[in-house]
Amino acid sequence: MRQDGSWQRRPDVLPRTHPLPAPLTTRALNALRRDIVTTRLAPGETLSEATTAERLNLGKAPIRAALAQLAAEGLVQPVPRRGWIVSLVTVRDIHEVFDLRLLLEPEAARRAAASAQDRAAAAAPERLDAVCRAGYRPEDPASALGFLEANRAFHVAVAELSGNARLARQIGRLLDESTRMLVLGLRRRDRSGEMAHEHRALTAALAAGDAAGAAALMREQVAASRAMVLAALTVPDAATVA
Repeated sequence: MRQDGSWQRRPDVLPRTHPLPAPLTTRALNALRRDIVTTRLAPGETLSEATTAERLNLGKAPIRAALAQLAAEGLVQPVPRRGWIVSLVTVRDIHEVFDLRLLLEPEAARRAAASAQDRAAAAAPERLDAVCRAGYRPEDPASALGFLEANRAFHVAVAELSGNARLARQIGRLLDESTRMLVLGLRRRDRSGEMAHEHRALTAALAAGDAAGAAALMREQVAASRAMVLAALTVPDAATVA
């Protein structure tokens, strides 16, 4: 403390200009989730804590904690005396996730179009249109994931325009669940051109304040994505169960 009563910063306590490194468990969680979502770790594949720790250059403790979190998310399952197994993508999973998306996303689009003018969101359609121009290479799962991350950003942004933050968060969670399904589906069929066209049509409806049109377009987009995933994952060699 100075003589005038004010505090003086100690010279050895400097403001942080860089974020601290992510905890080891978070690093393990992010790496494993990305490997599962991109299907680098395929549905049904067995995971050993020791082998995974060596591959990711981490200790067993953060790997074990990360796998426990992924089990809570439904992406892996513990198997006695075998370690862990990457969860299969089931037909029931697909229907449950896309049923919820069909309930929530058209309503979010309807509200977004109805309220866009009131909230002076004239620049939002251009921003969304730029997001959906990303493409991908069907033979490259990482490229497909990048495309789907852009697709997720588009859908979440539409939901956020609805003005209901809780609705947007729920849609974001559903999109996270559907990402692995879509990666598997896009590997068998390149639908990026169709999706970009659908996004542009929805962007135009939002800009015009066409609430009914925006809801109908969103319903068509989500239904088309479900059809693509089901077609891809119900062929004989697909990693699903009935």
